[in-house]
Amino acid sequence: MNPNEPFIFYTERHLVVLTGRRARNIEELLHHLSEVSGSCIFYHTHYLYLLFAFQQPRFYNDFANWISHALREERLAERLAGIDLLSLTSLREIRDAIIKTIVDQVASDNNLRRECPPGDEFHFCEAKSFIMPIGLSAHDVPELFANIARLSNESLQFHFFESRLRLERPTNDFSQWLNDRGETTVARKIDRLNPYAMKLDALKAEIVKLGRRYRVKS
Repeated sequence: MNPNEPFIFYTERHLVVLTGRRARNIEELLHHLSEVSGSCIFYHTHYLYLLFAFQQPRFYNDFANWISHALREERLAERLAGIDLLSLTSLREIRDAIIKTIVDQVASDNNLRRECPPGDEFHFCEAKSFIMPIGLSAHDVPELFANIARLSNESLQFHFFESRLRLERPTNDFSQWLNDRGETTVARKIDRLNPYAMKLDALKAEIVKLGRRYRVKS
């Protein structure tokens, strides 16, 4: 981002497609995990955050859900769900963390060999992304926060989750733009928010609240 240019808000639309890959057991799951696209990894670890706006699934991680429901391996499912996604800055790191968690559990539990019932196979999907501007921009900090309050969850997810992971950087779009403009204090406060610990509406409210306090102090 160029700090001398306005912040341009984008949104994203997804076309979800089947990859043709499926797993019946842990061994097959591991094999496919090492070969699927980054888009596939992102889809199965993040799309439920957007889908469940008003209720919370047991696990947001599809791999954890499948291992729990289809294989009945609760310990491994909980370990996968417990991966700290906020500490990871790329889809490659997320993939590696998932694989390592599974491999470590397999090494300590020889019973992880069962297959799922017929019809309960894990089907790998990926989302084809279409990114487009939404007609909003910000030329200064107050305008940035005023427009964040108007964002859809799809746009918020793009600027807070996806762009960070695809560009492999430790911060979100809003904090990056604020940092580039010398607004490091409010940028750090936004960075400290954990988007994986709250719904998207709550995340947006917290960001707007930080912007309100920032404007009052200035």
